[in-house]
Amino acid sequence: MRTDSSPGNLPAREHLPAGSAGTPVLDVVIPVYNEEKDLQPCVMRLHEHLKRTFPYEFRITVADNASTDTTPQVAARLDAEIPEVRSFRLEQKGRGRALRTVWSASDAPILAYMDVDLSTDLNALLPLVAPLISGHSDLAIGSRLARSSRVVRGAKREFISRTYNLILRGSLQARFTDAQCGFKAIRRDVAQVLLPLVEDTGWFFDTEMLVLAERAGLRIHEVPVDWVDDPDSTVHIVKTATDDLKGVWRVGRALATGSLPLDRLARPFGDDPRDRELTDVPKGLARQLVGFCVVGALSTLFYLLLYSGFRTFSGSQVANALALLVSAVANTAANRRLTFGVRGRGGAVRHQAQGLVVFGIGLALTSGSLAALNAATTNPGHSTELAVLIAANLAATVLRFLLFRAWVFPDRRDEPASPVGTVRNPASPTYSTTAPQQYPGQPPYQGQPPYQGQQQYQGHQQYEQFRTEQFHTDQFRAGEAADRTYGDATMQLEAVRPYDDDPNPRNAR
Repeated sequence: MRTDSSPGNLPAREHLPAGSAGTPVLDVVIPVYNEEKDLQPCVMRLHEHLKRTFPYEFRITVADNASTDTTPQVAARLDAEIPEVRSFRLEQKGRGRALRTVWSASDAPILAYMDVDLSTDLNALLPLVAPLISGHSDLAIGSRLARSSRVVRGAKREFISRTYNLILRGSLQARFTDAQCGFKAIRRDVAQVLLPLVEDTGWFFDTEMLVLAERAGLRIHEVPVDWVDDPDSTVHIVKTATDDLKGVWRVGRALATGSLPLDRLARPFGDDPRDRELTDVPKGLARQLVGFCVVGALSTLFYLLLYSGFRTFSGSQVANALALLVSAVANTAANRRLTFGVRGRGGAVRHQAQGLVVFGIGLALTSGSLAALNAATTNPGHSTELAVLIAANLAATVLRFLLFRAWVFPDRRDEPASPVGTVRNPASPTYSTTAPQQYPGQPPYQGQPPYQGQQQYQGHQQYEQFRTEQFHTDQFRAGEAADRTYGDATMQLEAVRPYDDDPNPRNAR
């Protein structure tokens, strides 16, 4: 399926309306593990800052990652004393597990998180979430590596951070500058579709989420931050780095094989109704031309090398046919994936068969050129043959692009959507799309009917009790929820309007 032309399941972004008092727009999650000393000062400082500067209603959620000290008691006390604070207990460790579980259950349209040490200056919080509230961006991250950022940390952590981000740029082609800064936000409608694709439950959770969002074409806003390193950090650098490298390999392999249904995250172009009324206008032509030219240049070089090699032991016609055949198969595969954005193995054989037909046309052009050259000159030089073949291949290339675009990889926007039950990669349970399921303990998305035959997680009643009791830690234990295998994220989402049709007035605290 083509990412650039698929209508996806995300609507155009809209500015969140100012809501009634008591309804949270922002839910800031603070994942903690054995932070009995720092938790209360952190929450008090964050609460005071939001009360003073944030123009919308907010909530602060403390996500306890199976702490063994008195952190749960501190969180419960803050929950009881401060109306905007709630506590959440997980029985298993993992920052990614905590974020995915709490974000999945939250009713706030903007979801954020920050580290408990508050290393990032809180003055960056409003600039972080403002593009999400306005509808300009889908995710927002704080960056310690931006030019205007001011950072205080040791040389060791500076080297590790910059090296890690260079690895991401080189291996996963990431364009965001800082994957590890504990200061991020996401729109809830995006999280509902994106989080089921994120497999990691630890420190690599952030990176995987950002890479998938970027590859899907979602907009990531970066905010330069002032950041002071916490010398008492309990992060195990070696283990974290090893896990991150394993995650880079796993995500890179999934992207290379096309097993991720990233087209389901596509947004329409702009939010102006006139953009949707345009008809018969080709989409993605400029990008496809650039991709086709790059692939074509590499294919031509590959073809010439093959021709020169085959020419050492065969005639010009045989060498041309063999070189063109091998390069045509490689060219079709490269254009299928890189130029026209077709992922997965579905239709690959048919595409190659159609590509061979296009190859036959190119063979006729190049063979005819060689025949004409041999008819005009009894013993043409090797350089002359190459020049004639290059000219013939240029003509064949133009025809090949037109045939690829109109016949082999046509625009499928007007065709019915593929069935939800399509399995893209059975070997990867997290990325499989066999059956739509809800998040752990989450009821169907408001405003949409539940799927037919949808399996409800057995903790649904716990979820309702959890919502009713306002995140009290003694009512819900979700440590195992984050480890469940998520199904397909396909759902028809509406623009986030968090204040309409909420049947439970106790959601607002």
